[in-house]
Amino acid sequence: MAKLIGTVAELREAVGRAKKAGRVVGLVPTMGALHEGHARLIERCRDECGLVVVSIFVNPTQFGPNEDFERYPRTLDADMARCEAAGADLVFVPDVATMYPRGKDEATYVEVPGLSSVLEGASRPGHFRGVATVVLKLFALSQPDLAFFGAKDYQQQLVIRRMVDDLNLPVTVRTVETVREADGLAMSSRNRYLDPAERKAATVLHRALVAARDAVAAGERDANRVRQILTATIESEGKAVLDYAEVADAETLEPLGALTPGRHAVGLLAVRVGGTRLIDNALLTG
Repeated sequence: MAKLIGTVAELREAVGRAKKAGRVVGLVPTMGALHEGHARLIERCRDECGLVVVSIFVNPTQFGPNEDFERYPRTLDADMARCEAAGADLVFVPDVATMYPRGKDEATYVEVPGLSSVLEGASRPGHFRGVATVVLKLFALSQPDLAFFGAKDYQQQLVIRRMVDDLNLPVTVRTVETVREADGLAMSSRNRYLDPAERKAATVLHRALVAARDAVAAGERDANRVRQILTATIESEGKAVLDYAEVADAETLEPLGALTPGRHAVGLLAVRVGGTRLIDNALLTG
């Protein structure tokens, strides 16, 4: 049975026992409002690890002043049931005072330059500073051997990988494929904000990525043309407002002029549907 814990001492004691017994420790960091995509992360962690730790923490430092921190769904009872079903051992649910004992304005932060300043970083200043900081803290608290992140948040997992590499952290990052609804919409906790008409319109993100991927598979190598396909598809849906449509190097997020052999490319989208901002991505080559 998944055990709910809320203190650092409890977490460290449980992890310490597991490590002393030679068990591999895995961490799945989440903000709760868990869905099938999170369950897939937990299941993957269960496949590889002897102790599965899921963290649930709506991190205030990664939200901007006009974003949805206050209304972000908090569904702990349902989350515990999903963690149990997926095979979690521990569910760590700290409060803000535990994670930021001096308050978020006086906290120590970690910055990952370059990758943090483009795309999501440009649209949401300070977002990745908050993400990197809270993930580093969760790594320090749970001392995982493996940590699992979803591919839907493509830029986030690149930022975390860079932080792990730059700070020589003894953690291996696993990225798990995006889980989608039957109509292609990437599963997201924010999907529950969508009304039925918006929910239908939100499938345009996946349609745009499929159109771009199909064009590349058919021989298109001009990255600007692929961007135009992404943009035109999004703009064809009246309820969707494009934030960005980018074709970038899959490792550095450098915008590409052309898709060339041996260099993996990724298409990335951020789109507002009604009052909800959604992101998605797809590898276009490789």
